[in-house]
Amino acid sequence: MSGWPGVADGPAYFEDVHAGQTLRFGRYEVTREEIVEFARQFDPQPFHLDEAAARESLFGGLVASGWHTGAMFISMVAEHMGPRAVTQGALGFDDLTWPVPVRPGDVLTVESTVVETIPSRSRSDRGTVKIASRVLNQRAEAVMTLTSLVIVMRRPRAGGAAPPAAPGAGAEGGAGAGQSSRSFQ
Repeated sequence: MSGWPGVADGPAYFEDVHAGQTLRFGRYEVTREEIVEFARQFDPQPFHLDEAAARESLFGGLVASGWHTGAMFISMVAEHMGPRAVTQGALGFDDLTWPVPVRPGDVLTVESTVVETIPSRSRSDRGTVKIASRVLNQRAEAVMTLTSLVIVMRRPRAGGAAPPAAPGAGAEGGAGAGQSSRSFQ
């Protein structure tokens, strides 16, 4: 299973992804030990490390780092998409928020919706998919939201040739409307 609606078997290429498609997946149970261990290594603030200090903070108890929440998100994405994913990484993300803190015992899931597909003007073998994602806890509260710009490969043509470049493609390249040109796009 590719993970994309309408693609039952095999990889999901750029041509298979359309605005409005929504995926719901993942299950990640957050533990106190994991929150503290991540914080020790990457975000050593008192409300991530010490329950007594966390009770005195604006959170009123131990909470996961937002960056830890991001790591749990990408872990669920990688597990769901599996080896059939034809993504080549991401250009970045916009609009990152952590509206509700993640606490020990929370069970997280992901909901991702394709916002836009942008064929590359300079690289005929790929495109960019803009995806709005929400990480939800067991109460369906969004604990993290973001919009990702993911590079997705196009379906190879018979004989292995790349699909034709998007209209207007030229030596100057360009990632699409509103995006900067990047050499790997």
